This record gives sequence, C-alpha cells and structure tokens, in this order.
Amino acid sequence: MWWIFRRRYNFYSLLAEQAKKSHETLYALIAFMDKPTLENGQKVGLAEKEADLKRTQLTDALNASFVTPIDREDLFEFSRALDDIADYAKSTVEEMTLFEVAPNPHLREMAVAMENGARLLLEAVVLLPKAETKRENIAELVIKVKKLENFIEKIYRRALRELFDSANIIGILKTREIYRHLSNAADRMDGAANRLGDILMKSA
Repeated sequence: MWWIFRRRYNFYSLLAEQAKKSHETLYALIAFMDKPTLENGQKVGLAEKEADLKRTQLTDALNASFVTPIDREDLFEFSRALDDIADYAKSTVEEMTLFEVAPNPHLREMAVAMENGARLLLEAVVLLPKAETKRENIAELVIKVKKLENFIEKIYRRALRELFDSANIIGILKTREIYRHLSNAADRMDGAANRLGDILMKSA
C-alpha cells in the first residue's frame, strides 16, 4: 500500500507559478522591444527557462499523482499552452537578434497585447481554486484574453500589409518570420483561454 504515502501536490499553486513565469517572460519581451540590448534579451531567455522549469515540475506532479483537482488532459494542455507562449517570446528575441531585425511599433504593440493576455491568464488561474464563487470573474477574463488574440491578429495583418509595401525583399522575409512568432504566440494564448473555459465548464 505504498501509494497511500505518495506526495500530494498543489496543482493550483503549480499552475499559478507557471502562469506567473510565462507572464514574466512576456513582460521581459516588452523591455527588449523598448531597448533591444544583449542584457534584455538574456532576461527573456532566463524567464523562459524558469517558466520551463515550472512546466516540468507540473508534469512530474501529474505523472506521480492518481487524482487531480482538474481534468488531467486540461491541466496538461493548459500548461503546454503557457509553455509555448514563453517559448515564442524567447524565439522572437533569438530571431530578431540573429536576423538583425530592429523592433518596430507593430512588434511592440503585439508584445504589449501578449503581456496583457498573459497577465489575464495568470489572474484567471489564481481564481481557479475559488471557481465555484468566482465563475463569472474567470469567464470574463477568458473572454478578454480571446479578444486580445483577435486584436493581435489585426495588428499582424496590418503589419504584413505595410511590410509588403517595402522593396527590401530580404527585410520582408526576415521581419515576416518575427511577426509569425508573435501571431503563433497569440494562437497559443487563445488555446490556453479555451482550455480555461473547458476547466470552468467541467467544474460546474
């Protein structure tokens, strides 16, 4: 009966810690957009590593537990979406540095919107243990995140339209890849919001 003595994990806390680190990664990305120095780029990478560690801790806890307060698949997929958001922030910095793409107003606007979305996801996760009484609050946060995803896609399309007005083909190709990273990050943010909606529905 060794399983009786298995360690119990606070999945709400683990999820909140990962959401916090994911948000910190996006916050660091804004600082990089404002001042694209090596130091600020390294801060994004460091925050992403810390977020990745929190993801590993959560998945390890999932593998070691028979019972979870949230559907196992929802926990795993929501955590993966948070991880992807941080990964895209890191890869954005890496490719901007590699391709020597300077920040522009579109990139910063997308980064700010992503940071806002990550903050809203964190706020929603913090409320999950009180889902019975905070259901409407969480649902409202989910809707706000999804609206931000739509907002980012509008920026993305506008940025591409302006980009293709340029005659610099190499510059177009390089910058388009950076835009895609943030667009993909927005898609994962939307995916995280959808998972939160599933969690909320199942807790009814």
